[in-house]
Amino acid sequence: MSQATRILLALVAGIALGIAAVAFDKDWALRVTGVTQPIGEAWLHGLQMVIVPLIVGLLVTGIAATAEAARAGRIAGRAVVLFVVVLWCTTLMSAMVMPVLLDLWPLPEAWSVALRSALTATAPLGKVPTLADFFATIVPTNVVAAASGDAFLPLTVFTLAFAFAITRLEDAARQRLTDLFQAITDAMLVIIGWVLKLAPIGIFALAYGVGARTGAAAFGALIHYIVMVSAIGLIVLLAAYPVARFAGGVPLRRFARAVAPAQAVAISTQSSLASLPAMLKGSAEIGVAPATAGIVLPVAVAIFRATSPAMNLAVALYVAHWLGVPIGPGQLAAGIATAAITTMGSVSLPGTVSFFASVAPVAFAMGVPIEALGLLVAVETVPDLFRTVGNVTMDVAVTGVVGKRD
Repeated sequence: MSQATRILLALVAGIALGIAAVAFDKDWALRVTGVTQPIGEAWLHGLQMVIVPLIVGLLVTGIAATAEAARAGRIAGRAVVLFVVVLWCTTLMSAMVMPVLLDLWPLPEAWSVALRSALTATAPLGKVPTLADFFATIVPTNVVAAASGDAFLPLTVFTLAFAFAITRLEDAARQRLTDLFQAITDAMLVIIGWVLKLAPIGIFALAYGVGARTGAAAFGALIHYIVMVSAIGLIVLLAAYPVARFAGGVPLRRFARAVAPAQAVAISTQSSLASLPAMLKGSAEIGVAPATAGIVLPVAVAIFRATSPAMNLAVALYVAHWLGVPIGPGQLAAGIATAAITTMGSVSLPGTVSFFASVAPVAFAMGVPIEALGLLVAVETVPDLFRTVGNVTMDVAVTGVVGKRD
């Protein structure tokens, strides 16, 4: 049984047991949450404790890899520029579309209230940050204080500047620092691997409390979440077709036929890397020279995830909606910037690790509690399908654009 299956079963079992326990004896069932809730929170804290060093390490090594790719030649440099443009465009799309989707199909208020009480006792409903607050806090006065206070956007801005500064050093010094941060990242991934081995226990404990306090509303909310976040991934996937048509000059039917085998591999493996041979073949079918595709696609697989910032921001916005946290212009701007900047640092991570490493900084930057992520990771398998297929489709589309101008 895969780890993802064990996690999903733990989620379903925890919610179901909580519902059954309340039906049997409500007072006793709620008293049990006094034991299960601390267990679940301790597991969640185990993931939280490595996020700061992991994000710093991933950003430094990710920027180093991006800079190396840009220096590798004209084709790779052009591809990197297009990747950045696509990432920011999809993030802005998510910021505009996700609130509209939530307005059109909101989570039922009764479910939202029940889940809010089950997941967090103190939702941050204070002053909603404005755009002026965003610009006033984006540059940290004390990077250590920013790290200790989970101020991820200022920390990300400093780390980004630090990472680009490293790329300007002489080769020996640059390699030493990059190797250091790669080692830090590898060590954090080992710790996360240990914590994730306990994921079925932690998620079961969290899910029991949610089931006991909310009943069947928990299952309905999870289905609602899957549909809403997957819709953002689907939009990014569909956007690849006009990108290929209007920017790459590839007829839609030809592009659809060429990319279909890579999409099939992506669905079956949930891996962009495993889809690379099919992507190379599809790129050739739309007229991209093998030499160009042989440069662009490996770089895309290494540093580019078209759906990640859009879907990561969508998750944070969904949790805010779920918990009733108001999102002002400053918070939204912080979420957009954090999602777009951090995505290149987590592209090589396994799905479960990537979910926490990518979404938690966005949630922190927006002031959104992350307790719900412990439950949402258990149903990430379905949205992850849209992530992978969207990434593969956009990779081939961008390759077509680069190939047209080669």
